Amino acid sequence: MTERTHSVNAPQLVVLALLFTVALLPTRVGATEGGIGYYVPGTMATLIDRAPIQTGWVVKPQYMHYSGDFGATADTPIAGLVAAGIDVKIEAVAPGLLYTFDDTVLGAKYTLGAFPSWVDVSVTGTIESNFGNFSRRDSVSGLGDTTLIPALMAWQEGCWQYNFMFAIHAPTGDYEVGRLANEGLNYWAVDPVVGVAYSNLEKGFNASVFTGVLFNDENSDTDYRSGRTFHLDASVQQMIKAGDGFITLGLNGFWGQQFSPDRNPGRFVDEFKMRSSGIGPVLGYMLPMGKDNILLELSWLPQTDTRNTTEGEYVWLKFVYQWQ
Repeated sequence: MTERTHSVNAPQLVVLALLFTVALLPTRVGATEGGIGYYVPGTMATLIDRAPIQTGWVVKPQYMHYSGDFGATADTPIAGLVAAGIDVKIEAVAPGLLYTFDDTVLGAKYTLGAFPSWVDVSVTGTIESNFGNFSRRDSVSGLGDTTLIPALMAWQEGCWQYNFMFAIHAPTGDYEVGRLANEGLNYWAVDPVVGVAYSNLEKGFNASVFTGVLFNDENSDTDYRSGRTFHLDASVQQMIKAGDGFITLGLNGFWGQQFSPDRNPGRFVDEFKMRSSGIGPVLGYMLPMGKDNILLELSWLPQTDTRNTTEGEYVWLKFVYQWQ
């Protein structure tokens, strides 16, 4: 987002929250139902994802492609079933809309927003049952879950920007027990995220770190509550002058891990623990136009280390148009 200097009353609160979030990590890890939850690597990771500091509107449509699979022998609880050898393909579009207020809150620029989604999901797997195992493929397409953002805050001090976001994930997508592919996850979740970003406009160097903890409610149709998830996304990007705008080149990476056990009635597989990390390139273009700004970004995030979750790759295409 476009940067400008504001007075800072409480950025130290964000730094303390960042340290506290990291300190929450114990040694035990849990899992998410199906190995996939509301935390999606790359959602909030780079220059384009920082909280706005200019008063006005932001339109932020995002496209994500994911393809990945489990090992052929990995048993996975999903939609009330236990399946092995799962192969997942997801196409998702989230047309986000945000508004940044002129008045500050605790010295920070304050933004409200929402990201509805439309998804196309295809899942193939081998279902385990008392009558034997059989292969099945389910595909669905339609309205997905919605992310509400009642608080997105930014403090800025020189080259540093401190961010806080409180996201609420609402289960607006369709869900059916016994169906491998579903548009939604069928439970609520909240995700407080803190971030620190550094931008040196003279040298064109940018770096960002965002970290948070995802708290999941219970899936009432399967009596399954996924464990809490710690996640961290980071990036480094270099801005290069190109005509009236700037090309941005860099790397983005992530690490996600469950740190609390799942709660379920005991009819699913035991000791299902999830971990995932990855790193990949990011390419963008920024066009400042006074009070209007355009940003475009393409990133690729292959998973390089996974445990009890699908292993594959994320591709993100994000666009931002900001105006007053």
